[in-house]
Amino acid sequence: MRTFELPVSVGGTTVDRILGKQLVRTWEDDGIFQVAATAEQDRITGEALAASRRFFARSLPEKAKLVSDLTYSGYIASGEEVTAGEADYSEIFTVCPDIPLTDTRVTGGWPCHGPVPWPDEGYRTAMKAHLREVGEIGEKLLKLVALGLGVEIDTLTRLTRDGWHHMRVLRFPARSTTTERGIGAHTDYGLLVIAAQDDVGGLFIRPPVPGEPRRRNWLPEESTAGMYQDDEPWHFVEPEPAVFTVFPGDIMQFLTGGRLLSTPHKVRLADRERYTLAYFHEPSFGVTVRPLAGGDEGIHYGTHFTNMFTRCYPDRVTTKRIHEEDRMRLLSQ
Repeated sequence: MRTFELPVSVGGTTVDRILGKQLVRTWEDDGIFQVAATAEQDRITGEALAASRRFFARSLPEKAKLVSDLTYSGYIASGEEVTAGEADYSEIFTVCPDIPLTDTRVTGGWPCHGPVPWPDEGYRTAMKAHLREVGEIGEKLLKLVALGLGVEIDTLTRLTRDGWHHMRVLRFPARSTTTERGIGAHTDYGLLVIAAQDDVGGLFIRPPVPGEPRRRNWLPEESTAGMYQDDEPWHFVEPEPAVFTVFPGDIMQFLTGGRLLSTPHKVRLADRERYTLAYFHEPSFGVTVRPLAGGDEGIHYGTHFTNMFTRCYPDRVTTKRIHEEDRMRLLSQ
């Protein structure tokens, strides 16, 4: 797998344009690449993974309290998430934008808006530090990718001002005699995925296959859940120290008219438990994303995000409140 070192800043130089084209070409060929972490980024990521281990070691009743009916931030128990009708065996703590109860979007009843139910201050500090680091990486990558696509340097970062960036902090148990399934095959619904994993390994990705159709996951009738689950090729993402793995999501596929395909991936359980941090660098909740080539078609990101989460978690208290209070009506306006 190709690993790239990012510049301190991206200003549109010739070197930046060359690097941007290399990133785009690697995604076209492999569907994924790695970014080398600095020593500081590696330290901060290590602290976030350590905080994750401490949290998931708590009792289930203690973790299960950390759920909100306003936001999808908080704890998700093993088996609660379903892919293509089958339970996934991962514990998750989701960190969405941390929006105080006094914010007008919260008091106005916007779906998915509210404070994160943090387990403690140490966990909050570690996760927010990691979010800052990967957020800076995300902005650099979007500038470089824009240059690689031959559009203005800020074409993609204009979408991510006040972005709805979020993260899934995951623990996978060791495989058992009955299952090795961690998460079933799927694509991610957003713009850009930046993941950090420990040394255990379990991530598999499906590279672009010439002539192979890819569904448009943003359309309910074309869900990618379970797609190609048992069909080769799948490539194992070997764990490496001090790197982030990066691949496109559905919004990138939509933006580029299918030039950069959303990367299918899945997780198999290993012989011991595994911890990962999956960060999603996203457009603003209120932005309507349109293809770079133009046209009238658009995706309102906040509606898209809400639809994806209500689809993944139909029985969650957050989903029930969204439907009971008709909160989707605010997005349609």
